[in-house]
Amino acid sequence: MELELSGKAFIITGGTEGLGSALAQSLIAEGAKVAICGRRADKVAEAALLLGPNALALQADVTVTEQLDTFFDQALATFGRLDGVVNNAGRSAATPLLDSTDEEWREDFELKVIAAVHLIRRAIPELIQNRGAVLNILAVKGKAPDAGSTPTAASRAAGLAMTKALSGELAPHGVRVNAILIGLIKSGQWTRRADAMSMAHDDLYGAIVQHQGIPLGRVGEASEFADLATYLLSARASYLTGVGINLDGGLSPLP
Repeated sequence: MELELSGKAFIITGGTEGLGSALAQSLIAEGAKVAICGRRADKVAEAALLLGPNALALQADVTVTEQLDTFFDQALATFGRLDGVVNNAGRSAATPLLDSTDEEWREDFELKVIAAVHLIRRAIPELIQNRGAVLNILAVKGKAPDAGSTPTAASRAAGLAMTKALSGELAPHGVRVNAILIGLIKSGQWTRRADAMSMAHDDLYGAIVQHQGIPLGRVGEASEFADLATYLLSARASYLTGVGINLDGGLSPLP
C-alpha cells in the first residue's frame, strides 16, 4: 500500500531510541524526512548516524520552552515544510499517590501535556497549509487507570482529552489529531529495568505478560507501533481523527 509520504517532513519528540526511533526509521523508509530530539547528546549522535541524511537530530529538553522552540525552528528551516508532529517524549511516573511529590506531578504534566500543546500550537500554521496530522503517544492507563500509577494515568488521560478536543478544533482546517495508547511494548526502559534486576530481558517480558494477563500472550514490538503510527500520519488515514487507538495486545477493558 502506497502511503504517499515521500517528500513530507515530520517532527518526533523523544525520537533518539525506542518507539520514537522505530517510527523515524519507518517514515524515512517511506521517503519522508524526520526531525527528532532527545536530552542526551550521546543518544542524539547515535540516532543521527542510524537515521542518515534524511534526519535532523538535535539535543533538546521539550519541557524547556526555549529548547523546544529552537528544535522546532531548526526543523522547519531545514525541511522548509512540516506535515506532522508526533508528541512521543515521555517517562513513566508510576508512583502511588502517597509516595508521589508535587514536583513529580508537575514534571509529568509538563512533559505529556504542556510541551505537547506548545509544539502543536507552533506547528498549526504549517499543518493547516499542508493538511497535516498530529499524533500523541500516550498509554492505555489514560483510558483504564490502575492503582499505583496516578501521575501517569492522570497526565495520559489529560493528553487523550486534549487529543479529542483539538481534533474537533482543527478538523475544519483539514488537520487530523489522533493518539496511540500503548501497553507493554519492547523498549529501552524495560531492558534497562531488566538489567538493573540482573534479569534476562525475555524473562522480564514473560513475567509481565503472565502477571498482567495480556490476551495475545506476548509483548508488542516497536515495529508494530511504528507501522500503526506511520499509517496514522499518512494520507491513507485521511478520514480518521479524534481517536485513541489501544496498542496493548487486548489488555485494556475499554475499546
